[in-house]
Amino acid sequence: MTWTRRPLAALALCVLLLAGSAGCGSGDARKGDASPTPVGKILEDRDHEGRPYRDVGQEGAPDVGIEVQPGTAGGWDVRLTVRNFRFSPAGAAARAVAGRGLARLFVDGRPVARLRAPAYRLDARLVPRGTHRLTARLYADDGTVWAVDGKPVESTADITASEPGPGATPDTASRRKARTQGADTGGRGSPARPGRAS
Repeated sequence: MTWTRRPLAALALCVLLLAGSAGCGSGDARKGDASPTPVGKILEDRDHEGRPYRDVGQEGAPDVGIEVQPGTAGGWDVRLTVRNFRFSPAGAAARAVAGRGLARLFVDGRPVARLRAPAYRLDARLVPRGTHRLTARLYADDGTVWAVDGKPVESTADITASEPGPGATPDTASRRKARTQGADTGGRGSPARPGRAS
């Protein structure tokens, strides 16, 4: 009878080991379901739409620059230059991940676009005749505003659009200029990346 006890004991031990490893997994086994480590600190400050600022340290912080050019077919070609930041794809989970998210464009403080890529064509109807302020601001996927030292991570360009004069063709009459501003507007955009004038 001892020969039957050993195989049964070995079989019972195998069952216990298999059942134990399946039911008592480590914390790494559920990585996809685990909540992410908090990124930065949520501040009391909010943007004009009520979205809170998410303050992160200067080292490795996201940064954005903006360049605006007149488009060949009208409108404006907007190009963002980002550092320590990656655009999240559409449908990304609504949570803050360090250095990820989207950019929002504002014309004179009015939201006009959500960007998940660095290039955008701004319709001329959104920038009527005159001088306007175009701002690109970085947001985390949970809707919070990326901030450093309590200031939003953003960059601003002043753009001027004029109407065609008498005898001028639309291409030569649409004299437009763009000038990038950064820290002087309260954001983290780098004034070292100037916009170009045409």
